[in-house]
Amino acid sequence: MITLYGAGAAFDLPEASPYVIKTEVHLQMAGLAYVKEAAHPERSPKGQLPFIEDDGELIADSHFIRLHLERKYGLDLDEGLCPAQRAQAWAIERMIENHFGWTVAHVRWLIPENFAKGPAQFFADIPQPQRAEVEADVQRQIAENIRNVGVGRHSEAEVLALGVRSLAALSALLGEKVFMMGERPTSVDAVAFGMLASLMGPYFEAPVRDQAMRFRNLAAYVDRMMAGVYPDHAWTPLFRPHACAA
Repeated sequence: MITLYGAGAAFDLPEASPYVIKTEVHLQMAGLAYVKEAAHPERSPKGQLPFIEDDGELIADSHFIRLHLERKYGLDLDEGLCPAQRAQAWAIERMIENHFGWTVAHVRWLIPENFAKGPAQFFADIPQPQRAEVEADVQRQIAENIRNVGVGRHSEAEVLALGVRSLAALSALLGEKVFMMGERPTSVDAVAFGMLASLMGPYFEAPVRDQAMRFRNLAAYVDRMMAGVYPDHAWTPLFRPHACAA
């Protein structure tokens, strides 16, 4: 039995981490039985979530978990895609994780009101004044990471513009399709769903979230994926079709 270690449900989401959502979708796509447990990142071989335990072996990082699952269980999560489509899926995944994901991190960790009601919960068991020190230290680390990848070097307006451009690209790529690459889910849907749900859920407020809601096909996509992956999760649909005129 595979054990998936994640952050756990939070922020009105079935899982706080979009990267854990990614791995959970991959496990479900693979049809593999698993159990899920909450864990601190320090327990991971790479100091981050998600990680899995499979027959006593620990594998960390959502990408390398996917490679492990495909290799060990003879799977291909991109089955049916031609080489060009596989390359496109990889490029979309890198855009989401290596660029757009930092915009989502900015929303959660660096907007004070969002941090206070969101990630600050992770430190609730630490007594004051140590808690305030730990929170400030972690926020500094997150801010430094966002700056190091380039996103944090821009103004708020520029970060918003970059986020909206990525959203527009995803919307155009999805178009009227059911899934990112066509009529059946592939590996890229796992990360697209995880990141979009983490941004578009109503728990956190931010200008980029407001702009995201303008992309109606992305909202409907998140709703479809949520219903398929987490059917028991109480989710308020993002997509609301316009009422017909009387």
